[in-house]
Amino acid sequence: MMFELRKLFILLVLTSHSFSCEDVIEVDTPTTPPRLTIDALVRVDSNNPTTKITVKAGVTSSFFADVEPTSLDQVVLLNPDYIPTSASDATAIPLTEVAPGIYEGEKDTKFFTEGELQLTLEHDGQRYLAMTRYARSSRIDNIEQGDNSLFSENDKEIKISFSDDGSINNFYLFDFGRGDYLVTEDEFYQGQTFSFSYFIEDGVGRIVDVALLGVDEPFYNYMNQLIVQAGGDQGPFQTTAATVRGNIINITDIDNINSFDNVENSNNFALGYFAVCETFEASIVLE
Repeated sequence: MMFELRKLFILLVLTSHSFSCEDVIEVDTPTTPPRLTIDALVRVDSNNPTTKITVKAGVTSSFFADVEPTSLDQVVLLNPDYIPTSASDATAIPLTEVAPGIYEGEKDTKFFTEGELQLTLEHDGQRYLAMTRYARSSRIDNIEQGDNSLFSENDKEIKISFSDDGSINNFYLFDFGRGDYLVTEDEFYQGQTFSFSYFIEDGVGRIVDVALLGVDEPFYNYMNQLIVQAGGDQGPFQTTAATVRGNIINITDIDNINSFDNVENSNNFALGYFAVCETFEASIVLE
């Protein structure tokens, strides 16, 4: 199992290296209308009684351009299956803007772990919707530094092991910080302890916070596409050379949520993804 995952990571790293040349080549990049971008990855610590949700909104108008913060007219997280525990409890969380383009809210963790979660957004006269369910994860059993290197002596090896839950088919996302991500599924190690190595370049003295997130299969596929395109050096909500569609759809022209045949512009969607993931973390100081 370790060999297959390391081979995949090596392939991803190789695709991210570029070779210099003396000639300057000008390439025309496509120009597109401004598009809404949404970062709505909710990390749930199942041991905490409450969970905070943060949604970051921005707009971009061209490939490789910076994403500028933008204000939303409304942001609401709804769980129609949630059973309120008191008169002041509710099945919806209106999010509040705490900084330009950043919206936050907090709720009992149970709200996020049961039922279908629906995120609705309004921006510039358009309404958007994303739906997801809580994805379970596994704890990190062990994290330690190894002695191997990948391309140079500056590479630092991090050895990680975790035990997969054999009762369900699991998909995972590893977050190593600084935009370094890795995806894996349990097809070949279901119900077993899985160990692998990940390499950090120039990491002496760096504190690496490793997060293991449970994800569903659509988000796994989405992240896998972005990692391949970006070579692993960008986050999951950045614009890449080819647009990767997430799960945030434009519902402005939809009059029946169960039927999408009256959408006038199927290409009008927001970049980014809405996911709710059980998350476990571990840290290591590289020597």
